[in-house]
Amino acid sequence: MTVSLRLLRTFPLRAPFAMFALAASLSLAACETPVNPLQGEHSVSDLYKAGMDQMKDENYGTAAKIFDAVEQQHPYSVWATRAQLMAAYADYQGLRYDDAIDALTRFIELHPGNPHVDYAYYMRALCYYEQIADIRRDQRASQQAYEGFTDVIRRFPETAYARDAAFKLDLTRDHLAAKEMDIGRWYEGQGNYIAAITRFKTVVDRFQTTSHVPEALERLTECYLGLGLKPEAQKAAAVLGFNYPNSPYYKQAYGLMTNGEIAHPEDKGIVTRVWDSLFY
Repeated sequence: MTVSLRLLRTFPLRAPFAMFALAASLSLAACETPVNPLQGEHSVSDLYKAGMDQMKDENYGTAAKIFDAVEQQHPYSVWATRAQLMAAYADYQGLRYDDAIDALTRFIELHPGNPHVDYAYYMRALCYYEQIADIRRDQRASQQAYEGFTDVIRRFPETAYARDAAFKLDLTRDHLAAKEMDIGRWYEGQGNYIAAITRFKTVVDRFQTTSHVPEALERLTECYLGLGLKPEAQKAAAVLGFNYPNSPYYKQAYGLMTNGEIAHPEDKGIVTRVWDSLFY
């Protein structure tokens, strides 16, 4: 069974965004918005207020350009560093993921000790996550999201970002496993059992906590039988029976082992005995 994730748009934790917006509203409230903030030189306050106004109006592309102008025109201002994150957030909101990723990567490289660098790592992983496509397409974004969320959990384990990353990591892991299963089924259907086995073993070895493992073990049983490797088929069926005794895939594997060429009619307990002989 293929599990296809329907990824709804997930908005990031907004602590830095909210903080910067509040700071801007308090310190820039009295400023006049420039007629055209993208032409000529302007003060930090004018540019930042113009960027926040564009965000409010959901003109995210324009907002990102204005926040970039803050950094370009006032590189030594305290607002310049904040504007880098705001530009990335605006690109994210506008679904300009590649631009957001570039901005976040640059922020991480330039400001590794910034108190909001955890947000930058999380946002970058989230940009990859929201690009996860149907399992029939290339899964590079899934792998990058997986690596990104893993990095967030490793670097910032006590943060709210790590907790949310852990949840999204499970979905990403399941998606990667689904892709391996999809490719493996195709190979098996073509009679290329060795290639199929490689894919199914990847699911069993790398994605042990996903819902795809029982099917992967059952299909390993099928593929090994297709190659005439009866002992390997028995091992796969034994592991399936031990870990997922109530799974319908175990019943299928059991049927293959007991009703095919491998088992004699009286050999009803073959899966249990194989497990015992292998591990006890």
